[in-house]
Amino acid sequence: MQNQPSSPDSPNNHHTPDPVSESTPVLSRRALRNRRSWRRGPVIAAGAVVAVGALVGSGFALQSAVAAQNERIAATAALSAASDLSVDQLGSHAGILEARAVKDAQDTLSGARDTITKAKGKADATALASSVAALEDFRLLAPERVFELADATEAHAATVKTAVAEADRIAAEKAKAAAAAAAKAKAAAEAAAAAEAEAEQSSGSSSYPSGPANPTGAQAIARDMVSARGWGADQFGCLVALWDRESGWNVYAQNPSSGAYGIPQALPGSKMGSAGSDWQTNAATQIAWGLGYIADRYGSPCGAWDHSESVGWY
Repeated sequence: MQNQPSSPDSPNNHHTPDPVSESTPVLSRRALRNRRSWRRGPVIAAGAVVAVGALVGSGFALQSAVAAQNERIAATAALSAASDLSVDQLGSHAGILEARAVKDAQDTLSGARDTITKAKGKADATALASSVAALEDFRLLAPERVFELADATEAHAATVKTAVAEADRIAAEKAKAAAAAAAKAKAAAEAAAAAEAEAEQSSGSSSYPSGPANPTGAQAIARDMVSARGWGADQFGCLVALWDRESGWNVYAQNPSSGAYGIPQALPGSKMGSAGSDWQTNAATQIAWGLGYIADRYGSPCGAWDHSESVGWY
């Protein structure tokens, strides 16, 4: 008995879902890449359906053609929803693959180039740059190859991003450590300067003795001046012995017989005015004049001491 084609209202007629009104899942890159049959295009698929319909001559062939068309429309709508392209622009099964490949390549290249720029001086992006160079020819490649290159490029980009983040972390730690070291050095320098200023102030108070009670301070001044002239400790020892005998290192010492005055017992005392107007009260002024006198007259403190030892004066 011949099979009669079923009517549209027949209960045996299969219902075909409306791809526009029903929700369609967004197809992933992997799903699109695995649908290799799509690259054959709608013309081949339609031709195959027509050929089957002609051979079989039944309603089953018509239903298969409708199902294939609905699958194409559903896939096109899904990709359209996931991209900036319209359904009309996608066109066919082959168009779906090509459009998705173009979008993936462009998006991947944009991000990869930005990663390469940020990696300069921080991380090795050689592998990523090579992958980008290969992907830049995406319009000449099969969609499946574009997807593979996009995956590889994204993997290289992720590796470079990790390296850049680590480099940034290390740089930040070094900058923090350098700032801390600088602050520590500054604090130490300020403390040293404060200590030096305090020492100078303390030394200054004893550098200008106001009376005979501070011979130690006067000798400290003399030690520095002797050293500044290039004389050694032996010369300072001779100077201490010489002025111990002459004045006891008293800035106000005055010889009642001759009128000699001050630590070096200048005669007259006013001679010391050539070293400073405060010659009557300032130990430093008196010592500076006295060392100049010794250098000009005897060459050194020990020379003056030897003369004093032999004749009783210098």
